[in-house]
Amino acid sequence: MAKEQGRKLIAQNKKARHDYHIEDTWEAGLVLVGTEVKSLREGRASLVDGFAEIDGGEVWLHAVHIPEYAQGTWTNHSARRKRKLLLNRAEISKMERKIGDKGYTLIPLSLYFKDGRAKVELALAKGKKEYDKRHSLAERQATREKEQAIGRRLKGYTD
Repeated sequence: MAKEQGRKLIAQNKKARHDYHIEDTWEAGLVLVGTEVKSLREGRASLVDGFAEIDGGEVWLHAVHIPEYAQGTWTNHSARRKRKLLLNRAEISKMERKIGDKGYTLIPLSLYFKDGRAKVELALAKGKKEYDKRHSLAERQATREKEQAIGRRLKGYTD
């Protein structure tokens, strides 16, 4: 069987960029059991409530929902179990120093296969206030309107 190449996106946490200021990102491998991998290959996962924590020099991913594999038997996994993340010692210590600051957390941004191996993109994030969210939406709307106006002008339409 040919080896898988490239990147195949499984799940993405779109709301994370709306709810948090993203400071830094890391790519980490996941320690999974067989039925979890099969369920992920079907493209089934949810990162909505997920977060990561550092415990005893290891990084653990919590509350990520990978549903049970339909054809699995008694070997099936539990859907929301905590999963170990594979990172090198330097990255973990860097994360630990940054999380020590008040208000920072580790959240998963996306879950994907990279060359046949399951990976998760972790982000160091700080929660946005409600007015920050409104400001981001207003900025995005203004940019969209500006692009539309430029497009109309290039096509020769008058305002």
